[in-house]
Amino acid sequence: MLRLLLVSVSLFCCVSTVVAQPIDTLKRIADTGTINLGHRESSVPFSYYDNRRQVVGYSHELMLRVLDAIKTELKLPALTIKLVPVTPQNRMALVQNGAVDIECGSTTHNRERARQVAFSVSIFKIGTRLMTARDSGIYDFPDLARKRVVVTAATTSERLLRLFNEGIGRKFSIVVAKDHDESFALLEAGRVDAFMMDDALLYGERAKAHDPDRWVVVGSPMSSEVYGCMMRSGDREFKRIVDAALTQQMQSGEAMRIYAKWFEQPIPPRGLNLNWPASPDLVELYRKPNDLPID
Repeated sequence: MLRLLLVSVSLFCCVSTVVAQPIDTLKRIADTGTINLGHRESSVPFSYYDNRRQVVGYSHELMLRVLDAIKTELKLPALTIKLVPVTPQNRMALVQNGAVDIECGSTTHNRERARQVAFSVSIFKIGTRLMTARDSGIYDFPDLARKRVVVTAATTSERLLRLFNEGIGRKFSIVVAKDHDESFALLEAGRVDAFMMDDALLYGERAKAHDPDRWVVVGSPMSSEVYGCMMRSGDREFKRIVDAALTQQMQSGEAMRIYAKWFEQPIPPRGLNLNWPASPDLVELYRKPNDLPID
């Protein structure tokens, strides 16, 4: 019994040591000379590939400003940048296991996710709505009865849509796609009647369409959400630098210039202008940045 007790205490001490080991992202970056930046492949206009397979977008550009602040903090004028593509399904796991140091894309910050990863001050605010053909007869969520609705897997929109459908007695069919590209492809092909997602992403998909004027974004928002950049939990110093860099971009007016570039001017791949001025909520967020989730 005594031997078993000693083994148990020894194992507990080992586990406690592992759990208590601090996370030091800055040290790892300094030691390796490399930073791992997580990005999306098709979240237009936040983080996506352009015609030359270069990563571009509003969130990606903000992340590069954060990178400049990290270089200054570490007194390293040059860092090797490793761009790591992520999906809605794997993005949190890649942050948690260290494959990604920071991910800035279109990731919603809510309380459930904040228990698994850390979030920066918010970089965007959206509403979840529907995109459909102009002549579909769908104007809001109650019009979805007997329709087919696509949503991207592992997103907050998927959870919201399922809850809404359960609440009204499963009156429409839900199709789940692997990413936003596939979701919109199903809509364009006529295999579904509507696509539910964050309104900004819907406008981004519309910008890639063969016939953008055919598609409209409709409906009262089912929810309001904020996007943030993800980091590993427990690294307060790294989060401090990220937050300070983003706050400086917002309060200096630089973030608004970046916003205008991606939402009010022609963007790749088709040069379509989203013509979407910053909302009063976003202007207020820039004025008073915060890292509060919205559920």
